[in-house]
Amino acid sequence: MARSDEYDVEQFGDKEIRIDNTKEPAYVKERQYVSEIGAVPGESFVVGDTLYAKLQRIAGKYSVEQRGIERVPEDERTDRTPTNACTLWLSANMVVSTFAIGALSYPVFKLGFVEAVLTILFINLLGITPVCFFSTFGPKFGLRQMVLSRFYFGYKGVKLIAVFNIIACLGWSSVNVIIGAQLLHAVNTNIPGWGGILIIAAGTLFICFFGYKIVHHYERWSWIPCFIIFLIVLGEFAHSGKFERLPLSSGNATAGSVLSFSSAVFGFATGWTSYSADYTVYMPATTSRIKVFMWTWLGLAFPLLFSEMLGAAVVTATINTPEYAAAYEESKIGGLLGAVLFPPLGRFGEFCVVVLGLSIIANNCPNIYSVSLSLQVLARQTQNVPRFVWVFIATLVYIAIAIPGYEHFESVLENFMLMIGYWLAIYEGVAITEHVVFRGGTTGYVPEHYNQPGLLPPGFAAIVAFCFGVVGAVMGLAQVWYIGPVGKKIGLPEYGGDVGFPLAFGFAAISYLVLRFFEKRHFHR
Repeated sequence: MARSDEYDVEQFGDKEIRIDNTKEPAYVKERQYVSEIGAVPGESFVVGDTLYAKLQRIAGKYSVEQRGIERVPEDERTDRTPTNACTLWLSANMVVSTFAIGALSYPVFKLGFVEAVLTILFINLLGITPVCFFSTFGPKFGLRQMVLSRFYFGYKGVKLIAVFNIIACLGWSSVNVIIGAQLLHAVNTNIPGWGGILIIAAGTLFICFFGYKIVHHYERWSWIPCFIIFLIVLGEFAHSGKFERLPLSSGNATAGSVLSFSSAVFGFATGWTSYSADYTVYMPATTSRIKVFMWTWLGLAFPLLFSEMLGAAVVTATINTPEYAAAYEESKIGGLLGAVLFPPLGRFGEFCVVVLGLSIIANNCPNIYSVSLSLQVLARQTQNVPRFVWVFIATLVYIAIAIPGYEHFESVLENFMLMIGYWLAIYEGVAITEHVVFRGGTTGYVPEHYNQPGLLPPGFAAIVAFCFGVVGAVMGLAQVWYIGPVGKKIGLPEYGGDVGFPLAFGFAAISYLVLRFFEKRHFHR
């Protein structure tokens, strides 16, 4: 690595990155100083005659975000609106996918409305807490979530986490876009499934290609039409008188159903954890951590609770109303929404369903924006590929998965995504334990170490703890494909009760606590 009095020049394949050594430390409200050594100025991306620099110069002409996983200098942190942390997640979750989670309560888990609402309330509040917590690290250090994860899993160990995150981003993007395409097809059968997939994917690509600012601009407003339509659904359904309130039940079967439904709700809520800091890195270091936490909390809690509870309410009509039951059986969520909106509203009801289908764009934007950053974490060669190029490639990949999946293996794909979702509990178990026990809070981080492997944790303890977490998840899960030995002991034997998330978290956290003690004692880092 070349060096001058003003900057280091670090070679990444065929490109050079200038790392500023002259930045003054950023003042933080907690009266701590955070060094900016290692922050990469934006102008360094266009220096040279490499293909990378040429692509970045073209991107700059059209205001495409040029920065990838490089640390953001303080003078380039221009997002001074903490409410952006609210509206981003508000739009990403005020969507038909969230409604669909709530609508699983009766058809899949045989839960009445009261049990479903209580589960939705308490489990969502638990699931969103890690997302809110890690969102506060973006302004503090100017690092993306997967880069921040190097402080937990090490420079090399984090590559495993990045792989899981890539699978999650692409897999859920595929599942979501299939749901959106089904809604469009339900309104107009002349739109084939692949056509709906391409429409939604193209809209998502356009927004994510331009990057952080455009993602935030879009998400700031896109929740409004969806919220209005969900209010219309609420009003029409309430007016229809089709709501069914089952009496509260108890026993092993109910316990198993509540736990399994909790797993689906928790996985959806906490699924944003591995992206959290990506959407606050351009906020100044002086931004209040409490404000970021609370705005993120509001942006997640309101749409998740409202949309899932609405879904849980509407789906009760399938119990004793044949037309609702038939519509759900034939077209799932699209049929259910159609049963509420089409008879009383006609063409306007169809328009509402189209808007909800297009709401998948807001849901998929965080997936596709963040997958490009996870791809850059894999290797220096992948970091050599600009972020916006990875957005384009990732879009092609999930389109290639979704189009055949629409006709042939949608349920297989969705079940697979539910299976791998347990990795998030393992990630949280390791990351929170490292933060609380071994770093003692944010003062225990040296952010300029983010790209220095020899100063980061070796990662051995984290990877072994990850394996223990997998064991815990396997023991506790209760899914279509497999019921673990612990899961079988809860609820009915043929269905079980899913405790994969708490066991995965517990196994990972406890094993990491022990292993990291010896690792740190030996390696001193």
